[in-house]
Amino acid sequence: MSEQNANEPHIGGRAPIAIEVEAGKSYWWCACGRSKTQPFCDGSHKGTAFTPSEYIPDATGKAFFCTCKRSAKKPLCDGSHKKLP
Repeated sequence: MSEQNANEPHIGGRAPIAIEVEAGKSYWWCACGRSKTQPFCDGSHKGTAFTPSEYIPDATGKAFFCTCKRSAKKPLCDGSHKKLP
């Protein structure tokens, strides 16, 4: 079993989660991967170096949130989950 690098977030999922978002509303994305309410923060990052990221969409509609925590377009998915081992 491999050790989790403390500087690397846990993998919260292996596919994006589509969420209907509302323009101007705050959404707090889980950056640590530990949240049980993926893709959003539930406070599980406490005691780690991670903090959630606020996302405020410009438009109402569907957003695909990253759950693998490896996206270069955080908090949105960029397909990085396809490269996971």
